[in-house]
Amino acid sequence: MTESPEKTDQGAIARRVLGIEARAIESLVPRIGKSFAAACQLCLDCDGRVVVTGMGKSGHIAGKIAATLASTGTPAFFVHPAEASHGDVGMVTRKDVVIALSNSGETTEVVTLLPLLKRLGVHLIVLTGKAGSTIAEAASVVLDIAVDEEACPLNLAPTASTSAALAMGDALAVALLESRGFTQEDFALSHPGGALGRKLLLRVDDLMRTGAEIPMVGTTTPVVEGLMEMTGKGLGMTAITGDSGKILGIFTDGDLRRRLDEGLDLRKATMDEVMTKDCKTVTPDMLAAEAVHLLEQHKINALIVVDSSDKPVGALNVHDLFRAGVM
Repeated sequence: MTESPEKTDQGAIARRVLGIEARAIESLVPRIGKSFAAACQLCLDCDGRVVVTGMGKSGHIAGKIAATLASTGTPAFFVHPAEASHGDVGMVTRKDVVIALSNSGETTEVVTLLPLLKRLGVHLIVLTGKAGSTIAEAASVVLDIAVDEEACPLNLAPTASTSAALAMGDALAVALLESRGFTQEDFALSHPGGALGRKLLLRVDDLMRTGAEIPMVGTTTPVVEGLMEMTGKGLGMTAITGDSGKILGIFTDGDLRRRLDEGLDLRKATMDEVMTKDCKTVTPDMLAAEAVHLLEQHKINALIVVDSSDKPVGALNVHDLFRAGVM
């Protein structure tokens, strides 16, 4: 009779499952050797794409491995083995490498593909738990992912075996990533919608306010008018430029508070008397992440963007960077 839910210790079950799966993954470590190096070299030498295939639960793992490879510098895609037998094998070219996942090594849909792959002459890398199986015998390289037991109490449902396959796929993807010298910038290019992509791809000129939105006054402008410029543009600061149009300084809300504490007479002072001359600026081609670093380093809230002649061409503040998801 099935035990009632009240008497089932789910926590103990979870710990047992995690222990079995952790041991399954740990057991892969001593198996990393010449075969793993050979698999990596086949992928590195591939002039086409890495095609990953598998059926059932192995198919789901194969899809994830393909996605991980593709996002880390190794062009790859998943092909369903059943669909491949009905035309999708046309996606595979002679320049490709195929990675097949099959714990038993006898998956019918994958076995059916073997003559077609042999005819194309593509290299086959197999992740399997049965080294002497039909699929393993046809492989160029076999990666042993055998496990002692599944986490399923019936030892039937693919659990530890799929975890081992996924871990081996991750190991392969990361080994290839480092072998290719794949960088953060490369990762960002394949993840433009992610947080890292935004941080590494966005530049100042993608975010800065331009034209009439730039707060800017001259050196002889009365402070009262400078304050109106700051308020109207809503950036909490204004640039001060000379006759040549070059930036000479900046005036911020913080500067105003400090000058008032010093007894500033707003009716008489001009911007050249109150501006901060040694101001921080950025250029349009700088990464937005660099602008964030500058703001944080100097504890400021806004920046003027200048061209190669030190003339203001834009402005931005922390709110612009927050909206872009860079902060």
